[in-house]
This record gives sequence, C-alpha cells and structure tokens, in this order.
Amino acid sequence: MPATATLTHRIPRAARRVQLLGIATRLFAAHGYHHISMDDLADEAGVSKPVLYRHFPSKLELYLEVVDARGAELVAAVDAALAPARDADPSVSFDGGDVVQAVVEAYVSFAVDAGQSAALLFESDVMRDDAVRERVLRPDAVNADAFADVLVLRCRMDREQALVLGRTCTAIARSAATEVAEQARLAARRKDHGGRDGRGVDDATISSILSTFAWRGLRSFVAPAT
Repeated sequence: MPATATLTHRIPRAARRVQLLGIATRLFAAHGYHHISMDDLADEAGVSKPVLYRHFPSKLELYLEVVDARGAELVAAVDAALAPARDADPSVSFDGGDVVQAVVEAYVSFAVDAGQSAALLFESDVMRDDAVRERVLRPDAVNADAFADVLVLRCRMDREQALVLGRTCTAIARSAATEVAEQARLAARRKDHGGRDGRGVDDATISSILSTFAWRGLRSFVAPAT
C-alpha cells in the first residue's frame, strides 16, 4: 500500500480536516488564493486530491472556512476587549476613549499574533468575489454591532447613531491592523532578501495614534454616562 494511502487511513477524519485547514491557512496566507491550487494543498498534506475533495468540495469553500476561522478569532478578541465596559456594574463609570483604544488594540494584537495569516482578513487578494468579500468583512460587522451595544448600554445612545460610531471605530481599528500586517510583511521580505529587518512605527504607537484620532472625532457624539 502506498505511504500516502496508509497515512490517510490512519488519521481520523476530524484530525485530517484540522490538518488540512492548518496547511491551507499557511499556504493561502503566504501565497494568496490565486497562486495556490488544490494540487499544491494535497501535495503539502501528503494526500490524494480525492481525499482533499472529500473534506472540501472546492478551493473556494476551503478558503472561506479558513477565513471564517480567522474571523471567529478576531470577533473573540474584540468581545474580550469590550467585556470590561459591557459587563461592569452600572454604577461604574468608564472612559469611552479607553474602550475605543481597547478595540483598536484588539485588532492590532490579533494581527500581530496571527502573523502572516492576518493577511486573510486584512489583505485578501479575492475581495472582488462577493462571497469572499462578505466573509472577510463579516467580523467587522459583528464587532461594530458589539461596540454599538456598549454605547447604547453605557451612554444611552440612540441605536442607529451608536451603530454608525461602531462602524467608524471598527473601520479605524481595521486600518490599524492592516498597517501592522503590512509592516510585518515588508519586514519579512527585507529579511528574506538579506536586508535590515527593522520595522517602521511600532505596533503600540500605531494603536495609540489611531485610537486617539478616533476618540477625538467620536467623543462629541457620545453622551457621558450617568
């Protein structure tokens, strides 16, 4: 029996799926959607294409699952960042600027921790495809809605106004994360070519600059907590 067939037989289906998602995440993040084929993915995993297609009916479906997994991690990070303001005792006051900074920092920290795979959410090369674009941006919509919930709860804002501010804050946070991901990519490229691997503006400064900018623009619309 060929080695590949033996390996395929020995790995449980659930474990194989996790393995394939991990390989796809790495390859799509490093090379983009268009430069990776199902043959590449099967070869890297040491399986036949029929085995790969039994788990994922198409390359697009596989890519969307990878994007969804990264998106779920980003949503969880923002949820944790919003928790102190959302879950605090009603009598406890909070500074809206701190909440904005927490959201921006959650995006930036996600980009740093995700490494190259942050590109799947912030530098996707398939954004012209409506299905991909919706899935890439879905975490931002969820996060904007969660931020709006905090504004309604703590500042007694009108829901529609709060959602506008939530979307604005999330867009700025996304810009911060995109900048961090781009700087990391450029630093890695310089290092690969034997150049200096130093980066430009550090991650903390990017978070501080953009969160301060966001709050200065938003705070006039936010009523003080009472």
